[in-house]
Amino acid sequence: MSRAANSQIVSFDSVVSQDILNPNSNPNNPPNNVIDIKKNKFSHLSMVKKDGTCEGYDVQKVVNAVKKSAARMLIDFTQEDIDKICNLVNSSVLSLKTNKIEISTMHCIVESVLEKVNPIVANSYRNYRNYKIDFVQMLDKVYQRSQKIMYIGDKENSNADSALVSTKRSLIFNELNKELYKKFFLTVPELQAAKEGYIYIHDMSARRDTTNCCLFDMASVLKGGFEMGNLWYNEPKSLEVAFDVIGDVVIAAASQQYGGFTVPEVDKILAPYAQKTYEMKYNKYLAMGVSEEIADKEALKDVEKDFHDGFQGWEYKFNSVASSRGDYPFITMTMGLGTGKFEKMASMQMLEVRKGGQGKKDNKKPVLFPKIVFLFDKDLHGKGCELEDLFHAGVECSKKAMYPDWLSMTGEGYIASMYKKYKRVISPMGCRAFLSPWFERGGMTPADDDDKPVFVGRFNIGAISLHLPMILAKAKKEGKDFYEVLDYYLEMIRQIHIRTYAYLGEMRASINPLAFCEGGFLGGHLHFHDKIKPVLKAATASFGITALNELQELYNGKSIAEDGNFALEVMKYINKKIAEFKEKDSNLYAIYGTPAESLCGLQIEQFRKLYGIVDKVSDRGYVSNSFHCHVTEKIGPITKQDLEGRFWELLNGGKIQYVRYPISYNTKAVETLILRAMEKGFYEGVNLSLSYCDDCGHHELNMDSCTKCGSRNLTKIDRMNGYLSYSRVKGDTRLNAAKMEEIKDRVSM
Repeated sequence: MSRAANSQIVSFDSVVSQDILNPNSNPNNPPNNVIDIKKNKFSHLSMVKKDGTCEGYDVQKVVNAVKKSAARMLIDFTQEDIDKICNLVNSSVLSLKTNKIEISTMHCIVESVLEKVNPIVANSYRNYRNYKIDFVQMLDKVYQRSQKIMYIGDKENSNADSALVSTKRSLIFNELNKELYKKFFLTVPELQAAKEGYIYIHDMSARRDTTNCCLFDMASVLKGGFEMGNLWYNEPKSLEVAFDVIGDVVIAAASQQYGGFTVPEVDKILAPYAQKTYEMKYNKYLAMGVSEEIADKEALKDVEKDFHDGFQGWEYKFNSVASSRGDYPFITMTMGLGTGKFEKMASMQMLEVRKGGQGKKDNKKPVLFPKIVFLFDKDLHGKGCELEDLFHAGVECSKKAMYPDWLSMTGEGYIASMYKKYKRVISPMGCRAFLSPWFERGGMTPADDDDKPVFVGRFNIGAISLHLPMILAKAKKEGKDFYEVLDYYLEMIRQIHIRTYAYLGEMRASINPLAFCEGGFLGGHLHFHDKIKPVLKAATASFGITALNELQELYNGKSIAEDGNFALEVMKYINKKIAEFKEKDSNLYAIYGTPAESLCGLQIEQFRKLYGIVDKVSDRGYVSNSFHCHVTEKIGPITKQDLEGRFWELLNGGKIQYVRYPISYNTKAVETLILRAMEKGFYEGVNLSLSYCDDCGHHELNMDSCTKCGSRNLTKIDRMNGYLSYSRVKGDTRLNAAKMEEIKDRVSM
């Protein structure tokens, strides 16, 4: 049955139920050639509804229902047909010899009678019945899940605190939306593939409604003023106001999407407002009669304080104000390339505030949001260069807070090439997603040598991940070529993406006015009721990859640290196929190293169900993330960088490399590893395990109880995947059991 037919059944179902069960639902349509139940043998009969209540039997309600089923199939019953249906239904009802008839029984009688009169209408009637049964089952599933959320909680998303009422409400709605997505958007083969685990469709609860992670064009929104919440905001005239307004815009816009929300090159965005504050303060001090030198010095101190207070305010807001989705928005900010006086001051203060942490005196700890990404240019941050001191400040901050992560602008590979050739930065969208090039005039390909790529203001429309070990296991079991089976699932994901582009294109700009009407997105100056289809042409859609290590293990019993050649071959094949899809469909498809959070455990459950426990493939409670070596590998950080570097340019739609730094207090070692990663063109994360005693304030690496006071009331911060999360807070964790098992096993990560 088509999706269009399905959608028609919805309205029909509600009408038919009323027609059969409610004898007063249509008083203006009196029975035609139907015996009046007040004067005959039917007056004692009652229909038992699903809720247990009873209503009198009236065959005219059957007539109304079957007429609508017939009309749906463009069939018009004659009066002779109606009489025949009534007589057959009445006869069947009397033959039951009962005073009460269940509504389900009545449906069966009507269906049976229609088969005799007109099988096409019978099928139409049956379809609406099946639809209704499906909905009952779906709502029951949602109810069961909602009870678990209400009383136990949920740990699928570490950024969502399921103890909060607002989060519980959002999670329960998400369960319903997820089921609706499965019912109305997916075909049966797609649903089966997702259920069994060959593909994983990320964020099913949101992907029909809105867009995924983005690089938000904050400068464009602020310039000249904008409208938010039916109020006009003038462009800020000071740094203090700019911080307040940007914070509000981030929370408002991030709430209308899902996934990561990045404000790229925030140091450059804030600098003009710092200049305004400086001029205002400088003139104020001059008016007080002080010298120009003192006025300059005091004005700069005021600007620096505003930077400090502004970044601190963001840390408070972004870590305590949940979005309307019920979670804390995944906010990322990139910085570090600005060489101007106020750009550098912004970067320095951002790092200083993060390094200092938040909390009570003598009991401070770093926060999680915004994630900070340091944009590294060796010609700016290298030895003897003008921003070398900023690099050292970044290293000190990473040692204390694990952020900033580091993105190479001048190393090898795709990301650096865009910067070196065009001076355009590809900031990560959230934890690891990167955009494919979109050129200002040529679109997917440059119009000429002068055409330049644009990245700021663009976004993703969703990711769907392949479970590669499952696909290999299926091919082996069925005696098929692995690439034949892989092609089947690649094509399946492709078709879902094509439908998603088309579906979202019908949405109106009103779904996210700051993005689509006020310039937050490229081309985002639409009218409130315009469709967003024109803006989607520059959006990416991702093919995710998980468990490359387990794929290699299943292939020949070796890890990617021991071999990796088959995994490399598979990734090169996928790149070739996606390039073909991209050219044929004119869609910006990207290949994404999936950061499996709850998925790392789900995929093990799915694999075991079909293929059992396989040594080093499904014998642990989690799979490896994307192209990373297994966390239990006893390898050093340099070896890990080299092994994972083989896959780096094969996952340009989303990637991060990280190694475990058990030597956080050895500044030279940390610097050396970061600089090595920058030469390789990596997006590098410093991975520690930070532990803080909430009672006495003592902190050190990876303690389970306080070595100073003995308390077990600890806050622990670990790297979830490409981002940080609380592995322990107030004696509990926000992470799922599979991820906690993986963290416990970590040696090289």
